[in-house]
Amino acid sequence: MPKVTIDGTVVEVPAGSSVLQACELAGKEIPRFCYHDRLSVAGNCRMCLVEVEKNPKPVASCAFPVADGMVVWTDSPMVRRGRRGALEFLLINHPLDCPICDQGGECDLQDESMAYGLDRSRFREQKRAVRDKYFGPLIKTVMTRCIHCTRCIRFAQEIAGVPELGATGRGENMEVTNYIERMLTSELSGNIIDLCPVGALTSKPYAFVARSWELVKTDSIDVLDAVGCNIRIDSRGPEVLRIVPRLHEDVNEEWLGDKSRFALDGLRRRRLDRPWVKRGGKLEEASWQEAFTAIADRLGRLNGARIGAVAGDLADAESMLALKHLMQQLGSNNLDCRQLGEKFDASRRDFYLFNTTIAGIEDADALLLIGTNPRREAPVLNARIRKRWLAGNFPVAAIGEPAELTYAVEWLGNSPQVLAQLLAEAHPFLKRLQAAERPMLILGQGALARADGAAMLAAAWELARKAGLLRPEWHGFNVLHAAAARVGALDLGFLPGEGGKSLDAMLDDGVDALWLLGADEFPIERIGPRTFVIYQGHHGDRGASRADVILPGAAYTEKHGTYVNTEGRVQRGALAVYPPGDAREDWKILRAFSAVMGKPLPYDDLESLRAKLEAENPIFGRIDECPRRGCADLSGPKGDAQALTDAPFVSPISDYYRTDPISRASPTMALCQEALRANMPIAAE
Repeated sequence: MPKVTIDGTVVEVPAGSSVLQACELAGKEIPRFCYHDRLSVAGNCRMCLVEVEKNPKPVASCAFPVADGMVVWTDSPMVRRGRRGALEFLLINHPLDCPICDQGGECDLQDESMAYGLDRSRFREQKRAVRDKYFGPLIKTVMTRCIHCTRCIRFAQEIAGVPELGATGRGENMEVTNYIERMLTSELSGNIIDLCPVGALTSKPYAFVARSWELVKTDSIDVLDAVGCNIRIDSRGPEVLRIVPRLHEDVNEEWLGDKSRFALDGLRRRRLDRPWVKRGGKLEEASWQEAFTAIADRLGRLNGARIGAVAGDLADAESMLALKHLMQQLGSNNLDCRQLGEKFDASRRDFYLFNTTIAGIEDADALLLIGTNPRREAPVLNARIRKRWLAGNFPVAAIGEPAELTYAVEWLGNSPQVLAQLLAEAHPFLKRLQAAERPMLILGQGALARADGAAMLAAAWELARKAGLLRPEWHGFNVLHAAAARVGALDLGFLPGEGGKSLDAMLDDGVDALWLLGADEFPIERIGPRTFVIYQGHHGDRGASRADVILPGAAYTEKHGTYVNTEGRVQRGALAVYPPGDAREDWKILRAFSAVMGKPLPYDDLESLRAKLEAENPIFGRIDECPRRGCADLSGPKGDAQALTDAPFVSPISDYYRTDPISRASPTMALCQEALRANMPIAAE
């Protein structure tokens, strides 16, 4: 490894590193606008100038490779003059918008101007002005501020894989544009807001709402898909004003999907903020005591076998455990978390996890997708697949509905019979899987939610065994979930117990009382007309429309909660703001109701509940741990791998922007769906 002397300190750096990377390793901060760790090198801005021994002029450190014995100075008079000159050129056409710019206080250009800027300009010519572009309902553009760093262009091409941005013109006439004015169609488009080092690209819904120093920042976890992206919730008073990603290399790196970032305005609309009780066929406002009494009067007269509970897609592990314990106290084993009727086998954890892990995708060298569209179901995970595909030697094939997945895919067909051919060793892609050193398979909810879902699970496992995906040092079998609560519910055993009924059985057979914990995604119309429905949730969505009693709960930004992502990583979200009105945290509602029933749950605070959670399954005590797994036991899940039908695969997500109560209540997500459907120019605001 080359040894480089930086400001008198000798450091050893990996071969192929740039001077900028070597300086960072030595603890020297180098200013930059165009350089980004995860993007290709552009060398546009020239702010990262350093002095290298025997070079007559300063060099751009981001594009200059290190050599053994190189001597570098990062703060010499030559370097400071060069950086001042580069910044002076960048500020020639930049407007004095700082007082009205949403980037104010978080702007790289402001920071570097404080260090290297002048208090006057020598430029006397007329400044240029650039017309703003329309990028859709999410991205606000003020293109006169653009300094042509091209980060947004490189992100769209390299990370998102939807190359809708580019540049036209040269020199002073250069403009960053999307060529045809229409909404950016990438589900990751909001990340260009974070990447923009100036105020050229900002959040349109957040425009003129708040300044960064007014916000209270809370680290938490996103729950609008099953990836478990690490986020920061920015709030002011009782409102969540912004959600941005946090760095987590093994989960989301530093990216976040558009729905997770922009659906936050749904947290303020259609909220349930007080209990309601149906009287005379009409819901009326009630007190907590009245709501609890109405439920207790009904449940107290029922046999436990006639009571059921369903956990929704956004539920935290604490509330699901409390509901499970409450149902046990009532003598009911009718529990289910599978709103779409997915056929899971929870007897072993690797039957329902993303066992390769999200970071492990980068180690794979072949991929087969079955009944899944990761671009819609998990955009951040899809970007990780694209990252591996860009590295080369990574064949990808898919069985399911054809879709644009941002990387080259060999579509094998939309029939389960293709899977049967692979099992019968009658399909050529099987040999490619067998020839790979670390092949992987991703099974989606579109495969497991079918009538033959158990056969699909068994067939996929059998294919993994035949193709060599299951080894002591490598586990290539993966289930991609679409709901944040699903893995946690399976870890807790929130499934029908001995003699218990599944959701389908509860709906078909009928139960006399059904407790819905934020469950809105199953066909509500299938609930029997005489079934007493308790809906506990935070939005007046589908489940609340059928309820006899409504108990207002807390959204994920309003409570401390534990969630398990699709790879089995246990993470904890935190309370950023308090629930509105009379709404309360879900586990507290269940604990209070259990006391009314005379069967109090055995915990009074969050710490005691989490101790019970860990006692139920020790995995809940291993926060943010997700070790790489191998597979020593090749025995498969329950199901007949030969019982596949001919029915084509159907994606479980038809509209990426509205998949849950929060995003369905979001006006911004509705605008996105309309703009995407129209696919035509809309006047810029």
